[in-house]
Amino acid sequence: MAYSEALTPEFEITHRDTPSDVLLCGFSSFGLAGLTAVDYLVDHMGLEQTGHLTVDGLPVVTPFEDGRPRHHTRFFSRSDLDVTVLVGELFVPAVFGTQFSDAILDWTEANGVEEVAVLAGIPVAHGPDEHRVFYIATDDYRETRLGDTEVPPMGRGFFDGTNAALVERGIDSPLGVGVFVTPVHAQVPDVEAAIRLVETANDVYDLGVTAAPLESFAAEVRQYYAELAERLRESEPDLPDDRMYM
Repeated sequence: MAYSEALTPEFEITHRDTPSDVLLCGFSSFGLAGLTAVDYLVDHMGLEQTGHLTVDGLPVVTPFEDGRPRHHTRFFSRSDLDVTVLVGELFVPAVFGTQFSDAILDWTEANGVEEVAVLAGIPVAHGPDEHRVFYIATDDYRETRLGDTEVPPMGRGFFDGTNAALVERGIDSPLGVGVFVTPVHAQVPDVEAAIRLVETANDVYDLGVTAAPLESFAAEVRQYYAELAERLRESEPDLPDDRMYM
C-alpha cells in the first residue's frame, strides 16, 4: 500500500501519571523482536498501563484479548521503577516516522523525560557470530548507560522513519537516545532476537528480569503476532529491504 507524504496524520498521547525519566520503546517492525521484548517486559514485571497514543489519519489496528479491546500504542510503568515502557503495536510507515516521533518527543520534553531507548530488529544478512545486539546512541546516552556494558556499536549505516527522527532529535538536544538493534529472521516472532533484546535491556537498566520464560511467552501469542506481521506486510510490501546496513 502506498502512502502520500501529503497526508498529515495527527498523533495524540494521553497519560495519567508523571512518566519516568526513561522511556523504553518497542515498535511494530520486521520480525517484531522489539515489540515482543517490551510486551514480555510488561507482562513479567507487573507493569500497569499509564497512558496510550491515538492517531487520526492512518489505518489503525485495534487489538483485543478475551473479548476486550485495547489501544494499539500503550505506556506502562509502576511506582518503584524509573522506566516507562512504550508498547507500539501500530505499524507506522517510514514516511510518517517524523510525525510519529515528534508526538513522542514533544510529550517527553513536556514531561521531563531525560532519555529514550528503542529495542529493534533489523532484517539484514548476517552470520552466526552476529547474533548479538549492537547500539547506535548519542554521546550523552553512551556515556551515561553504556560505559560498563559489553554491547558493541553498530559499524555504519543509516536510519529512516521513526528511529531516524528520534536519534536526530537526540543529537541536537539534551535528550539521550539509544537504539539497540539485532539481526532478525523472517519467522514471527523471532524469539531468539527478542531474548537478546530483553537481556540487553536488563543489563542496561537493571530491570531484574530473566529472558528464560520468553520462549513459552512467545508461543502463547505466536498466532497474534503472525496476524500482526501479515498486516504489516500488507501495509508496506517492501519492508524487508531495510534501510540500515551493518
